[in-house]
Amino acid sequence: MFSIFLILLGLIIFEIVMSIDNAVVNADVLASMKTRRARRFFLTWGILFAVFVVRGFLPSVIVYLADPSIGLWGALEVIWQFDIAASQAVLAVTPIIMMAGGMFLVLLWEHWLFIEDKNFGLPHEQYIQKYGAVWFYSVAALLLVGVLIEINASVLENPMHLALAAAVGFSVFFITQGFKDNAEKIEERLIESGEHSAMSDWAKVVFLEVLDVAFSIDSVVGAFAFTTVVPFILIGSGLGAIVVRQLTVAGIDRIRSYSYLKNGAMYSVGFLGGVMLLEAFGVHIPFWIPPIVTIGFVGYFFWRSIAENKANGNLKGSVV
Repeated sequence: MFSIFLILLGLIIFEIVMSIDNAVVNADVLASMKTRRARRFFLTWGILFAVFVVRGFLPSVIVYLADPSIGLWGALEVIWQFDIAASQAVLAVTPIIMMAGGMFLVLLWEHWLFIEDKNFGLPHEQYIQKYGAVWFYSVAALLLVGVLIEINASVLENPMHLALAAAVGFSVFFITQGFKDNAEKIEERLIESGEHSAMSDWAKVVFLEVLDVAFSIDSVVGAFAFTTVVPFILIGSGLGAIVVRQLTVAGIDRIRSYSYLKNGAMYSVGFLGGVMLLEAFGVHIPFWIPPIVTIGFVGYFFWRSIAENKANGNLKGSVV
């Protein structure tokens, strides 16, 4: 029971911090809507879509892509099964899932560290970002080559499948990153135009739902570093998604005041990506390490945010 509690707690915290950017976008776009009906529709039915469709369907899609022989319906059935047969079906393709997911998450962390604008929480971040745009693509290419060389030198089963999984993880990162970059530009135009936007409220609802899928890939992939039991992923990620939706309505300004939470999320992403790559190569990582380290990263940067807010007299950052 303690191991289940720890895994679910790690999943919930990871989902929350990974969805902060999504919550901010949701709040900004919702503020530009003209009608309450569209906003209410997104905040009610949108929760069901985010929890049961996105967080429930994506893990099954990942399992299906790792082993198409089980069929899409068989992968969907894994959501509701805790039995040994279902667990063994997932365990059989775990190295492939770990390889693709690990590549994706490590690249996600590197992109944040080298390129993305951020509040500098640690001394090395400012120096790395100063030269990061030049080096990110070189580091990404070297990562792929290094992983492929290690696969070729290893004695693992199905090395070609692992190599393909590494290439898939690499490709999915750049595809989703391109979509996110384009979505950010659309968001900026929507905020600037406000209620005068040419996009209808219902088109904005569709935009937010599609964007939710893109943002959810990060957290769903990372969830496999905590557990390969798909029902646990659905429960933990689903509860985290519900919390984020409520924060979208009640406390988005408060979330923004914790300026280093994104740092904690991304260092967790980098660590989880490394864990997944190690497990893909057969290294056993105790189940408690991913949730404990994730809670540690998030907790530290949450504390840093509170300390800075108190120093600046920002009451929103204090704990009530």
